[in-house]
Amino acid sequence: MLTRHFHGGEGMVTSKELMERTGISRATINNYIALGILPRAELRRPSAADSTAPRIGYFPDKAIETVETVRRLRAEGKSMDEITLLLKDRKAVKADAVKMAVGAPASVVSLADHSPNLVRLTLDQLDYPAYLVNNNFEVEWWNGYAEEDLFGPDLTANGDISERSVFKLLGTRPGLAQAESWDEILDFHFSIAKNRMPKKALLQLDGEVEAEIFDSLVGAYDQAEVDSSRALRQTVVNLAARADAPRAYNLYASFFREGVFLTYVPLDADRDGLLAFLSRRDIVIRELLKSRRPYLTPLAVLVADLQSSVRICSELPPEEYFELINSIWSVMEPKLRKFYATHGKHVGDGMVYYFFPQPDSDYVQNALTCAHEMREAMHDISREWQGRKNWLTELKLNIGLDEGEEWFGTYQTPTHLEFTVLGDTINRAARLSDFARDGSLWVTKNFLSRLPAKQRKSVHYGIRRTGDGGENVFVPEVYSRVSNLIDLGNPRFEKLQDIAVLPVTEVLNLGPADK
Repeated sequence: MLTRHFHGGEGMVTSKELMERTGISRATINNYIALGILPRAELRRPSAADSTAPRIGYFPDKAIETVETVRRLRAEGKSMDEITLLLKDRKAVKADAVKMAVGAPASVVSLADHSPNLVRLTLDQLDYPAYLVNNNFEVEWWNGYAEEDLFGPDLTANGDISERSVFKLLGTRPGLAQAESWDEILDFHFSIAKNRMPKKALLQLDGEVEAEIFDSLVGAYDQAEVDSSRALRQTVVNLAARADAPRAYNLYASFFREGVFLTYVPLDADRDGLLAFLSRRDIVIRELLKSRRPYLTPLAVLVADLQSSVRICSELPPEEYFELINSIWSVMEPKLRKFYATHGKHVGDGMVYYFFPQPDSDYVQNALTCAHEMREAMHDISREWQGRKNWLTELKLNIGLDEGEEWFGTYQTPTHLEFTVLGDTINRAARLSDFARDGSLWVTKNFLSRLPAKQRKSVHYGIRRTGDGGENVFVPEVYSRVSNLIDLGNPRFEKLQDIAVLPVTEVLNLGPADK
């Protein structure tokens, strides 16, 4: 039963009564207040019926009619902007509300009060702009609302991820560059990116955006205060052009190992659903990765294979063989994480890993150093198992490395997600792994040439040749075609035919070239 309270001759209802009568949440009431649809509640001493609280918020009883009107207009298909215009003088009311909210410092939002069991929102149900940027701040995933309101439709046609730097998009896309809160949006992104992305990565945009915009981007980077926390961040921005009617949004940033998820939630939207969704971190990132579009990217590929795995499998009891393989994986996993490797599609006991460009390190150097450390770690594993089994078998990991530009995407089932690369780079790396023997590390000429000259000088590489007297001679800093190193007429080398003319070299060690 609705109780009417009279103050100064005016009928009033409490906020509790307003929620019970209309079915809206407290968050929605607050959004309506921010939009100017509802007045701010008046805090007054309660009536006798509400004497348990020292102060209660009261609304005019016409607030019920207002909420019902909003519900009816929404059902008719009108947007909240249109409804606001109908109910209030937009310039007098909403502009003031937006002015108060926009420009406020970004804040941390707690997810503790938003149980993932309360709201079953999914990624497909987000009806406002959202996008995922990787650790290079390139846009990897975005929804249709982001395309419509922020980026423009041609973003889908561009498969080159290097062209999707979020800062380039912020500077060149009308939906973002013309926003009244452009400076605030820049600062919000840079405060997150500054400790993850060196300035030199931003400077690469020189010549790709107008000089004035480029200077503004550099200035915003310099002025941004670093935010190194990984807590959910929030600020309020106005996406409308300066002369247009305001379009206020809560801008959220949520952090994952794979990147940063950004959402623009209208002030009138129920944010509780989003926050409950973001509290389910494992589900969120799985949905994002499943929905991520394939993209063309430079990368290095590492393929490692346990030599004589078939024989070793036949020699060990099944439980010990699986123990061996699991121990290899467990030792290698920290090293792969250390060098930002991404686990790829693999078969059996082989390993496939991808190394993508990073803001603070060279991906080719990462792949090479990681391969070197994996090979060194394998020596320790081998000694451990030789002592344990008292056998003479030496465990060796044969590794192939290549670099190229390929399409990166995912294979997925309802229960499984696997990353993969389509193209020749992974095939060449896999064939090099087959070619390598006795725990050696082989790379293509293209791979090594991608290293900066200074780093390349620290790589001890070359080709083993047979001298006139039959002796084994190592010739440093040279390459050879695969066809000049083996007899491709031998049936055992048949699968290496497709890399016959590939220039390759063996990496012996990393460090001073004279070692």
